[in-house]
Amino acid sequence: MGFAEVLMHLRTILGNMRFCKEDIAAYKPDVIVMIDFPGFNLPIAKWAKPLDYKIAWYISPQVWAWKEKRVKDIKATVDKMLCILPFEKEYYKKFNYEVEYVGHPLVEVITKAKSEHAASKSLSNQKCNTIALLPGSRKQEILKKLPVMLEVAKRMPAYQFVVAQAPGQEDSFYQPLLKDYPNVSSVKNGTYDLLGSATAALVTSGTATLETALFGVPEVVCYKANPISYQIAKRIINIKYISLVNLIMDKPVVKELIQHDMNPDRVYEELNKLLTDQETINNMKTDYDNLWNLLSSGGNASAKAAEIIVSMVLPS
Repeated sequence: MGFAEVLMHLRTILGNMRFCKEDIAAYKPDVIVMIDFPGFNLPIAKWAKPLDYKIAWYISPQVWAWKEKRVKDIKATVDKMLCILPFEKEYYKKFNYEVEYVGHPLVEVITKAKSEHAASKSLSNQKCNTIALLPGSRKQEILKKLPVMLEVAKRMPAYQFVVAQAPGQEDSFYQPLLKDYPNVSSVKNGTYDLLGSATAALVTSGTATLETALFGVPEVVCYKANPISYQIAKRIINIKYISLVNLIMDKPVVKELIQHDMNPDRVYEELNKLLTDQETINNMKTDYDNLWNLLSSGGNASAKAAEIIVSMVLPS
């Protein structure tokens, strides 16, 4: 979200944390399952552990990116850490903390979606000259990135650009942004349908980069934050890449255009390469296949995670 944006919502976050603690105390669950979100969940875990609650954490916090010191608190409070990225198991070994790699849940979700797409004749017939635009889910990131993407669309009138609207945003938010671009339309609650029919994509960094890759769609990853958040992040985040695709594969599979590099000229250049340079396309597709195999090696992630969590409650 950005650092300044979190500070603006701090009162709401702290209020939600109080409510969560009260709700847990009233319900008295057999096990508390934390889902990602360390800024919220780690304080809850540190509060709950002395009260003898069993704690599982599904989807490890990205301690390998920043705030590595949180590993100490995680070891002290979390009974089972369930990871969805393959390199995380080795990462935690450095701290003598055994975690479970369960595979990535997106594999099963996208396997189902691909099957549905393959059965749809109308969808398969659409797969030509469509560029997917995934500018993010929050207003502040959409307003930073979508205008740049739209300027690229203006330069490529032979292609139909389609914006994947965020579920939490109203149509009225997008309409003024899109009104001057005749080759740009939008879809709501149809991101997977869009990716199933896209020739290429411009994608905001985040889970969407991984979803796009698992659909096999060549992509350019775009990231632009407000200047304060970017300058803070650049100094404290310790990773080579910002996209999950590149992080998991540990190499630059997809092009990342960050901050000042995310401008119409550079985005157009990289997108055009994905549409015309067959060697680039082939190399990316090969890497995508390897990514799929790596993420599916853990098995059915949701089922495996559920089995581990249930085993914490049932007698051995």
